Amino acid sequence: MTTNRHYHIITFGCQMNKADSERMAGILEDMGFEWSDDPNQADVILYNTCTIRDNAEQKVYSYLGRQAKRKQEQPDLTLIVAGCVAQQEGEALLRRVPELDLVMGPQHANRLKDLLESVFAGNQVVATEEVHIFEDITQPRRDSQVTAWVNIIYGCNERCTYCVVPNVRGVEQSRTPAAIRAEIEQLAKQGYKEITLLGQNIDAYGRDLPGSTAEGRHLHTLTDLLYYVHDVPGIERIRFATSHPRYFTERLIKACAELPKVCEHFHIPFQSGDNELLKAMSRGYTQEKYRRIINTIRGYMPDASISADAIVGFPGETETQFENTLQLVADIGFDLVNTAVYSPRPGTSAALWDNQLSEEVKSDRLQRLNHLVNIKAAERSQRYFGRIEEVLVEAQNTKDTNQVMGRTGGNRLTFFTGDINRLKGQIVKVKITEVRAFSLTGEAVEVRQPVTV
Repeated sequence: MTTNRHYHIITFGCQMNKADSERMAGILEDMGFEWSDDPNQADVILYNTCTIRDNAEQKVYSYLGRQAKRKQEQPDLTLIVAGCVAQQEGEALLRRVPELDLVMGPQHANRLKDLLESVFAGNQVVATEEVHIFEDITQPRRDSQVTAWVNIIYGCNERCTYCVVPNVRGVEQSRTPAAIRAEIEQLAKQGYKEITLLGQNIDAYGRDLPGSTAEGRHLHTLTDLLYYVHDVPGIERIRFATSHPRYFTERLIKACAELPKVCEHFHIPFQSGDNELLKAMSRGYTQEKYRRIINTIRGYMPDASISADAIVGFPGETETQFENTLQLVADIGFDLVNTAVYSPRPGTSAALWDNQLSEEVKSDRLQRLNHLVNIKAAERSQRYFGRIEEVLVEAQNTKDTNQVMGRTGGNRLTFFTGDINRLKGQIVKVKITEVRAFSLTGEAVEVRQPVTV
């Protein structure tokens, strides 16, 4: 493969997709392709897709339409659709966009080289069959030189009635602790300071691995994994996402409080504050249980940052049920809530129900929820004013090149004046002088020495 061919990847959706894109970029670069910022100059264009929301799916078709026209004039252009839309649509994508060369589901990200070699041999390829995900030996092309994603579990065994993820990402498959630690050790050698352990349902890590303890607990759990990887030299911070309230335990909370490298930031979607809706969603917990989890976290770590996801306009949601969600947000006081209107997705049971709400009702509820989320986030930010926070510097502020940007342990984006060449990858103590709902500004006090364990 010559080195004058270029690729471009467009990623939609969640952190899992971003991590998959980094791995596929690494494969393409191993094959001799170089990154291009301009998709119109690329020889290979890959769309890594998301099907959680309909608008994300429609964006893919819009982008594809433009490149399909280009391919009619440049037949050597290679068009790939990867990710969840690819898994959901399969061969139907080829009927809709016959210019496509490769359709591949998320479980096939590690096989990109083999699949492309088949395409270059003249084949049109669809790879959506369920497979066992083998340990990935590719080197991702990381978008950051400071922080990195580390997948620890693929797939999802939950059957939430609104969610298409189990259909497109397959069953849960946990990586071994040894393989995960080896990847983290390699990242540390490359100079990375922070890792985020990723899973669609990360609390379920280890359920599919063999073995159990004398107490009857799974031998491998997220809690055990945190203890196992915590002492990797060079890694300063550890995060994990996304958590499911069904499996979030006090044992896990206690571990996070005990381990100094684990950030006091928890992303735990609640989706609704109403028990009847939670049951209809098949979420497996009540709002009372969710509140107990948050109270337990704050009992161990009073300053912990809590973020979540919420859905408004689920089929049959009444005004009273929606107000229960508002009450939950008001009572807990989240640092951030990612909100979305319910979107019927193919292959989910809720999409077939006859009690769908109007777009007007859903839009009104989304605006009201967002208004409250912003108010509570601004209130939560006030606790930072005047404090000294430790900020891991990640990049230059593109809007003000005199500033650098990074995140606190609680995941608050923070800006301060500094030299990115000197401070990148350093943890700096910053006095907070300005607070906003979702970000902070401050003044550097000192560079902190690395954590030793």
